[in-house]
Amino acid sequence: MSQLKNRSSQCLWTSTICILLLSMSSMTLGAVSRHYGEALTKTLLYFEAQRSGKLPSNQRVNWRGDSALRDGSDAHVDLTGGYYDAGDNMKFGFPLAFTTTMLAWSSVEMASQLKAHKEHKNVLAALKWATDYLIKAHPESNILYGQVGDGNSDHECWMRPEDMTTPRPSYRIDAQHPGADLAGETAAAMAAASLAFAPYNAAYAKKLISHAKDLFEFAKAHPGVYQSSISNAGGFYASSGYEDELLWAAAWLHRATKKQIYLNDLNEASNTGGTRTVFAWDDKFVGAQVLMAKLALEGKVKINKKMEEYKSMAEQFICNCAQKGSNNVKITQGGLLWFLPWNNLQYTTAASFVLSAYSKYLKAANASIKCHGGSLQASDLRNLARAQVDYILGSNPKNMSYMVGFGTNYPERPHHRGASIVSIKKNRTAVECNAGFNDWYHSPAPNPNVLTGALVGGPDENDAYGDERTDFQHSEPVPATVAPFVGVLAAFA
Repeated sequence: MSQLKNRSSQCLWTSTICILLLSMSSMTLGAVSRHYGEALTKTLLYFEAQRSGKLPSNQRVNWRGDSALRDGSDAHVDLTGGYYDAGDNMKFGFPLAFTTTMLAWSSVEMASQLKAHKEHKNVLAALKWATDYLIKAHPESNILYGQVGDGNSDHECWMRPEDMTTPRPSYRIDAQHPGADLAGETAAAMAAASLAFAPYNAAYAKKLISHAKDLFEFAKAHPGVYQSSISNAGGFYASSGYEDELLWAAAWLHRATKKQIYLNDLNEASNTGGTRTVFAWDDKFVGAQVLMAKLALEGKVKINKKMEEYKSMAEQFICNCAQKGSNNVKITQGGLLWFLPWNNLQYTTAASFVLSAYSKYLKAANASIKCHGGSLQASDLRNLARAQVDYILGSNPKNMSYMVGFGTNYPERPHHRGASIVSIKKNRTAVECNAGFNDWYHSPAPNPNVLTGALVGGPDENDAYGDERTDFQHSEPVPATVAPFVGVLAAFA
């Protein structure tokens, strides 16, 4: 490790070159080689492990079974399907919609690479499992179901989804109980997904756009944050505002329809977000800024002051990630972009996707970025994103892959109910609420089921990771971390 420490002390973290040097140092310490294609395949298996509802005949993750087949029955609607959130058995619509949008963006942006690695159909299957559920959740123009399950009672039990006995209430927003953020993000998801499906299933893409338009109008007409209407979500995925979701939805609707009305919404917005510090399920300003910057770089629409503002904000975020901005993102001594203490990798993978996509846009436009600390070329962005991928897959001080099931040294105890309890296929005896905690949650043994392709929350700011099921701040995987990583891996596979 002395070589690694010496090199990091010389860098002082002022350029992407230092990050890459450090990544190479980790590689010489025996870290895993870059099997990006293998990692890409495994991310899509993770989504199968998160499925709720009646599993299809081509389900590849065979330790899972059918579950939550009566979701929505309390409201007389079919809300079966979709994905469980993180390591619990909840269906939270707000982060699920962001996951869907990012999975769709990955599919659209990296379509050729995904096809080359024969994973494009699996990406569309993962995407459709989400959008089929979101369509069900939007039975009328101004009604959107945004949660299934009671978060408090769910978290008080440690049960396989196949055994669930906890309450499964359905929560919705409507004209009297609005949530512009939830409706806006779901509109973005539907619009982005329509682009992914358009070349293969025009009728389905048309249906998605119809839902996206209705949801966007619903969001604009009924402002407010969704936890005011779905208070149970507030303790788990509270939203900080709805302006970013409205911009994000408008940007995706414009990209999908090319209609000026959506560009007008973006040009007339009073808040473009400024320079953000993260891109994540609760803050989509960077995403909207990047989509507007893409338009500016392509020169296909009239460039105005507002578009230049979006572009500038997007590029300042990138500059900060590349250590050439005025408010640089922290980088750990091992070379990981480190944003926040709780589940940091969700921010790292989203930022890495932005770097990968923007690298493409810069290259196509033969352009570069001017930062406070110098300029950035397309190759600089790509190299920084690759360094993050390498760190996550094992080129780090612990020589540990933070993707479950990848390499020979990976987390064996992710905080995940289904993975941590013996498969129902092996033992059909129901695991009761408290017994799950006693027999499985607190067990020091590795999880009996490998949650292949999951990304745990990741190491702390000192590159430390303890692989403890009880440390949910670092060991709990979430779908919103993996969705952008699909696109990043495709870019390098």
